[in-house]
Amino acid sequence: MAGVVGIVAPGAMGTALGRCAAAGGHRVLMTAVGRSPGTADRLAAAGIEDAGSLDAVVAGADLLLSVVPPAQARPVADELAASARRTSAHPLVVEANAVSPGTVAEIAEVVGLDVVDAAISGPPPRPDVEHPTRIFVAGPRTAEVAALVVPGVRWVEIDGSPGAASAAKMCTASVRKGHQALLAHALLTAEHHGVTDTVLADLALDFPHDDVRHAAVAATKAWRFADEMDEIAATQAGAGLTPDLFAAMAEVYRRLATSSYGTSRPEDLPATPDVGNLRPT
Repeated sequence: MAGVVGIVAPGAMGTALGRCAAAGGHRVLMTAVGRSPGTADRLAAAGIEDAGSLDAVVAGADLLLSVVPPAQARPVADELAASARRTSAHPLVVEANAVSPGTVAEIAEVVGLDVVDAAISGPPPRPDVEHPTRIFVAGPRTAEVAALVVPGVRWVEIDGSPGAASAAKMCTASVRKGHQALLAHALLTAEHHGVTDTVLADLALDFPHDDVRHAAVAATKAWRFADEMDEIAATQAGAGLTPDLFAAMAEVYRRLATSSYGTSRPEDLPATPDVGNLRPT
């Protein structure tokens, strides 16, 4: 299908996807406008062309991949719609944000272009990894997206209407990230009672990867995870279930975002994180 892939925006996930698409032989467009210093250099190192503006990305792309934090998904949809009107462009939009099926429907209506519902399950991809990052895709024109050669990515076609891919992501994320929130709360409670070592040793029998680092890494992403929990709550409410469970998880992450680790990056964490640094301020 597409020879030119545009990606919004150049965060860790977007840049990683761009690098993989470039490794697959695609011309990749992004823009460093409004981003931190050094973004343009990182794009160049990844084999990604800095188009200079969002309009240039939209106008030049055959396929446009939206990869932004959940809270930005709707505002970015407005920007893409406005850009498409200004440039008279009609790229295929791949809505790959961690949002509810209801949000996907709202975005598709706002954008006014063909939209494929997508959801990323796994870490930022790399073209040389043994286990590719999975991307669920659903809705019309899904086959065109799944045909893209992107080393490090495995497209998972879901037989369903738009929203099905995002629904799957909301379910898997509820287990994975809900578990991380539970772990952080358990460790903070254990610290309060002076039983952290006992709790960690016992958890390791059934959950060998549940340690302080696992919770600390989640805390570094808590500002983004909180909004994702809200989207999960909305998805569960749409299934006739209570939204209260993941509304509470959202609050856990909002508090973790105020901790010492909440203002760090995963790569900046110490070799042995301290449970106390998970405590909200």
